[in-house]
Amino acid sequence: MKTRQTEGTGPLAGVRVVELAGIGPGPFAAMLLADLGADVVRVDRPGGAGLGVDPAKDLTNRNKRSVLVDLKAPDGPATVLDLVERADVLIEGYRPGVAERLGVGPEECLARNPRLVYGRMTGWGQDGPLAPAAGHDIGYIAVTGALGLVGPDPDGPPSIPANLLGDYAGGSLYLVVGVLAALQHARTHGEGQVVDAAIVDGTAHLTTMIHAMLLAGGWQDRRGVNLLDGGCPFYGVYATSDGGHMAVGALEERFYDEFARLLDLPEARARRHDLARWPELREAVAARFRSRTRAEWTEVFEGTDACVAPVLSLREAPGHPHLAARATFAEHGGLVQPAPAPRFSATPGTLRTGPALPGADTAEVARDWAVPALRPQDAPHTQESKTA
Repeated sequence: MKTRQTEGTGPLAGVRVVELAGIGPGPFAAMLLADLGADVVRVDRPGGAGLGVDPAKDLTNRNKRSVLVDLKAPDGPATVLDLVERADVLIEGYRPGVAERLGVGPEECLARNPRLVYGRMTGWGQDGPLAPAAGHDIGYIAVTGALGLVGPDPDGPPSIPANLLGDYAGGSLYLVVGVLAALQHARTHGEGQVVDAAIVDGTAHLTTMIHAMLLAGGWQDRRGVNLLDGGCPFYGVYATSDGGHMAVGALEERFYDEFARLLDLPEARARRHDLARWPELREAVAARFRSRTRAEWTEVFEGTDACVAPVLSLREAPGHPHLAARATFAEHGGLVQPAPAPRFSATPGTLRTGPALPGADTAEVARDWAVPALRPQDAPHTQESKTA
């Protein structure tokens, strides 16, 4: 019988992961593990959970399989524990104490499977005054000082970097690093453990280099006045004549010289090291960029070491020649999406299946994982899954 879960590929082939359905950084972390070859079974709840995204287009559920289990039903926790007994990793993103109240907390899971890596994804962490409070990316990066770094104007409000900085960089990626480290320990020593991945912890950790520069006197504790935050005229974004933008990162001397030459602004070289003339330099650079379109400037700087690139939209990015040549984006099932990353020479990750529809794979998982408590009749999307 053909199933959605094709032959596993990637360095994590053979690793089994249970994901308790949630939103945001938890599903993304599980997607990354699935992209790397893990067999990820997402435990969806009847009625669904999420932000209203069409399940057929929720890319964070690609390369996974889905079963439906009602954790509030009498037999729900026992069914999840049956999966846990056969798993290497569990990922959950509930508020502290919720998994325990549902009967699938670390104590119950590790009692059933002492080698289990129990990954917990939260914003504030499992303890501390704010642990039980609601929150979102913007609040987490605000209190860590990371949000205060972003924006061109020291007297204006910070700019919001979508939810990439907190949810996914400070959250998902730190959870995956923690899970893989704990998995290595479990395989070496036979001992599972809990990984407490808090977005505030990960985001704070991301700012380590900036803190080092602050301590060394090379960074001012306000935005828009430093080398890497838009305060420097040769590390920033400039508008073009057609409303587009070019990103400039000509930090090193030789790259800056090339930048000034191609910009046809020879006087810029004398102003590089004169901080008092940086406002004058910024306006001169801005005026030059306003004289041509984004496409024209892209052609000027293409193939050079001036460290200048066009600012592309999400829809434009897949068509960039370099990204197209590397297949940084891929199409699967008619959906253009970022390809699995990073790349491996011997065990490459792949796009094996599209987004898992809630409950679509209940029968297959029941068979493959030998969990008879999973009931195929709970999976209304099973037929559709065969064509996904």
